[in-house]
Amino acid sequence: MRQFDFMGKRRIAFIASIVLTIVSVAALALLHLNLGLDFTGGTVVELHYATTPSLDDIRTLLANSGFENFQVQTFGAADEILVRLQQTFSNDVGAQVVSALSGNGPQVDLIRAEYVGAQVGDQLRDQSGMGMLVAMAGVALYVAFRFQYKFALCALISLAHDVVIVLGLFALFQWEFDLTVLAGIMAVIGYSLNDTIIVYDRIRENIRKSRIDDMPTIFNEGINQTLSRTLATSGTTLLVLFALFFLGGDMIHNFSISLILGVVAGTFSSIYVAAALLLVFKLERHDLIPAKKENAETEELP
Repeated sequence: MRQFDFMGKRRIAFIASIVLTIVSVAALALLHLNLGLDFTGGTVVELHYATTPSLDDIRTLLANSGFENFQVQTFGAADEILVRLQQTFSNDVGAQVVSALSGNGPQVDLIRAEYVGAQVGDQLRDQSGMGMLVAMAGVALYVAFRFQYKFALCALISLAHDVVIVLGLFALFQWEFDLTVLAGIMAVIGYSLNDTIIVYDRIRENIRKSRIDDMPTIFNEGINQTLSRTLATSGTTLLVLFALFFLGGDMIHNFSISLILGVVAGTFSSIYVAAALLLVFKLERHDLIPAKKENAETEELP
């Protein structure tokens, strides 16, 4: 099997990662995330249809009537529809939605129309951010316990790299960021960590078995040995995610985007960022295999 010199190209990979990270941080700072109704609050309108409607037709009718920043989904049964509007609540908003959807189609009945306040959104935002920090702290402790603190630091930087890039692209292109996207990013953390640990495990094993101290060569060998597994896992995962992207519908569209971006970033970072950073942190053989003491005391024979 052909052996690729990944570590020989690490400087180019570092430059690409740094540029992407800077662009992502700038987008987050200047453009900010386009937060969805889960975080900002808005108006919720529940409707009952006489017959099962088409969600795409409902979205088209609402858009043609001047509504913006809305979400449409089924709510329990197929004829129960929930419309979420990112606008200030008014007493006649329910009637406006019913009027826009009635036309010559099936009968539409208003069940309820109410406002979800921003306080709920703030609470969700704070709790979700704390959940992400706790997840990454747990990752750091796990890797430090299983491997060594240099591995933990590099794995944590690699995971932060993946999360920042995904968040930055959402801010840059102003894709809506809701709880489904947050769930996708949490899944990305687990996926990227799994890839990274497999590469780390092989690198650690090769360091212990190898008789040379050339770390770039040892790292290249470990990455090449796990490359087929990494590409097979990423490829099959992306096939499923692209199916969700094209066929999954509007509700999980951004969720699938976050996972696609995360899988690509995670695969790249597990090869270049996580592994190459070990060279920056000067990982050496004695970090894993303590040198024997020259004047070790020996037990006296009776």
